[in-house]
This record gives sequence, C-alpha cells and structure tokens, in this order.
Amino acid sequence: MKNSEHLLSTRRFLPMFLTQFFGALNDNVYKQALLLVITYGWIQQQAASISTLNNLAALLFILPYFIFSATAGQLADKYERSQLVRMLKIAEILIMLLGTAGFLLGNLWLLLAALFLMGTHSTFFGPIKYAILPEILKPNELMSGNALFQSGTSIAILVGMILGGAVISLSQGNLIWISVTVVTIAILGYITSTFILKQTVTCPDFKVDWNFFRTSCQTIRYAKSLPLIFTVLLGNSWYWFYGATYLTQIPQLTQQNLHASENVVSLLLTFFSVGIGIGSLLCRKIGGTEVNIKMVPIGAVGLTVCALYLAASLSFVPERSGELMGLAEIFSSGWSYYHVMIAVTLLGISGGFYIVPLYATMQAYSPRSHRARVVAANNILNAVFMVSSAIFSIIILSVLKIDIKILFCITAILSAIFSIWLLLRLTPMLKNAQVSLED
Repeated sequence: MKNSEHLLSTRRFLPMFLTQFFGALNDNVYKQALLLVITYGWIQQQAASISTLNNLAALLFILPYFIFSATAGQLADKYERSQLVRMLKIAEILIMLLGTAGFLLGNLWLLLAALFLMGTHSTFFGPIKYAILPEILKPNELMSGNALFQSGTSIAILVGMILGGAVISLSQGNLIWISVTVVTIAILGYITSTFILKQTVTCPDFKVDWNFFRTSCQTIRYAKSLPLIFTVLLGNSWYWFYGATYLTQIPQLTQQNLHASENVVSLLLTFFSVGIGIGSLLCRKIGGTEVNIKMVPIGAVGLTVCALYLAASLSFVPERSGELMGLAEIFSSGWSYYHVMIAVTLLGISGGFYIVPLYATMQAYSPRSHRARVVAANNILNAVFMVSSAIFSIIILSVLKIDIKILFCITAILSAIFSIWLLLRLTPMLKNAQVSLED
C-alpha cells in the first residue's frame, strides 16, 4: 500500500494515471447515458429492439480496436508518446461536441457515430498507456502500477456509470446536462495530459504502414511468434469477452428481470466496478510485488462460480408488474435482490484477481522495442473477442430468444473450459521464461 501511495505522489506516474482516469470516466459517462436513453426511451428514433441496439452500441465502441489497433501500436512506437496523448485528448473534446449535437438534436445516429469515434480515441490511447507504464515504473513497481491503473479505471467506470445515470435521471429529458458533463470531463483529461513527462522514442526510424488490414495481420503474426505473450493476450481477451457479455446486459437485466429503474442499473454497475477495484488491490497485496500469475486461478474459479450464482439468484427474483422499482424499493424487497448484488460484486473481485497479473506479465515479458505493438495485438484480440461477445449475445437473446439467465450459464461454462486450457499452457511457459531471465 505504501508503494502505491508513493507512485501516486510522483510526477512520472500521477499525470498518466489521471489522464487514463478521465478518459475511462468519459467513456463510461457517455456509454451509460447512451444505453439509458436507448433502454428507457429518451430518444424516439428506435427502429430495432432495445437488446439489439444495446449490443449494437457495444459493438460500435469495440469495432475500432479491431480496425485501428495495429496502426495505433506503430504510431506509439515511432513518435513521442506524451505529445500523442495530448493530440488524442484534443480529439476527445471534438468527439464529445459531436455527441452533444446528437443529444440536443435527439439524433441516435449522431450519438452512435460519436460512440464509434470514442472507441477510436480509446484504440489509439491504449498502446500508449500500456507502453508508457514499463518505461516510467521500476520492475518491482509494475504490479503496483497495474493494480493502481486497474483500480483507478474501476473507480472511473464506477463514477462514470453513476454520473451518467444520475445526470440522465435528474435531467428528466433535458439532455443539455449530459452534454455539458462529457465535454467538461474531456477538457479535464486534456489538462492533466499536459503534465505527462516527455517519453523516449523507441523506434524513430520505423516506417508506419497505413494499410490497417495488412498491419493487423503482421501485428498478430508477431505476437504469435512469442508463445508466452500470445497466450497471455488470449487470456486477457477472454476476460473482455466475458466482461462485455455481462456488462452489456445489465440495463436489460435490470429493467426486465428486476423490474427496476435506471438508478438500479447504476447501482449494479457500481457493485461490479467496486469489486474490480477491490480485486485489483487485493491481488497486489496477496500476490506480492513480483510479476506472477498466482492469483489468476482464484480469479478464474470465481468468474465461473459467481456467474452461476448470479444466474441462480435471478431465478429467485419474484415476478412484478406496474411501476419500475427505485433504489429504496430494491433494498426493501427481500434477499433475492441482495443475492444479485453480491453476485455482481464477487464477479468484479474475481475479475481483478484474473486480469491484473496478466497485464503485468504482458508488459514485463514484451520486447521493449515492440511493446506498443504487443499492446496493439492485445487490443486487436480484445476487439475480436468483444465483437464476438456482442454477436454471441444478439444471437442468444434476440435471434434464439433464449433467457438471459441461460446466456450467463453458457458463458460461465465456457469460462471454466478456457481457464483450464490457459493455466495448463501458461504455467510451464512462465517457468521457462523465468529460468531464461535468471540465466
């Protein structure tokens, strides 16, 4: 904990941490506001079902990771990274102005276009932030730095979802307030980015290939040439498939299964985000400062068991009709609702145990000259898995009309199978890599 406090007081870490925080905050304020105006009918242009539109929104945010990640990784290795961050933060302000136009005009397509561009912004920021961390942190600070980054991101997600939901709920259809909120956060992100220290350029002579299809294939091929790294990337990407499957359904789950209002959506997302933050910090505290995957098996078991617990909890929620319940009614409506909250929190804690060691391992064992491109490969695979998650959820819920509880059970079983494969493959690889480093 002392090490974490030390990092947050340093000029080399704090501006990067805050810039990441405000970026994640804005992503989630905007996404949450958009999901709520779709789910609760604040925008009246909806030709498709709520489930389809929510999963389409998730897909549009992730699609840029698939298209642009390889190019983003090349730019992050070729150019000075603090300057790239500042340019991206200016772009974020402009994107939020486009989103403002969408909110004020009540135009769903402008809102979805801004969501796609926010995904593009995050795509270009991702390789930079994870390539900077090993440069500004000492080897024995990597676990702490990643735990802080994940915890900070979780808090940003939490605050963003609460803030997005609260602004939409309190404004009662006056979308000027959500517009002011997202533009203000974007400006704060730019201000903190101006304090990021200048970084060393790792490959100034590298020639950027702007053909995104070719560079994506080359980036993935390079990652595959590093078996340990590629296995870690697959582990990361499975987590994003898993998380996207659950998080995207929470608005629909709240409305249809719990028969509750948008404030309860924010409550459940709060529990999930708090869980990730707790899991991330506990992972660092229990697992130690050295890069290792000791906590990954615990997280993997939790992701399966807690998902089944959530599905079972939903089965015991009583049927209701009439007005949607608010926060006070949820807390006074019996233990079936508390079980849903506990299950969501435990899912978040399990996710923190699972993902922090994998990100630290990715950074520690990636070649320095190609680190941003390794992160780009990670983002491409994340995108493939998350887009697959959106398509998978649309097929299960909208095409096959299968209950959301069954979707959660299927995902839990798939997670168990994947995690067993991951750990059987990853453990001997890491042992060999550590022996090589010692030699």
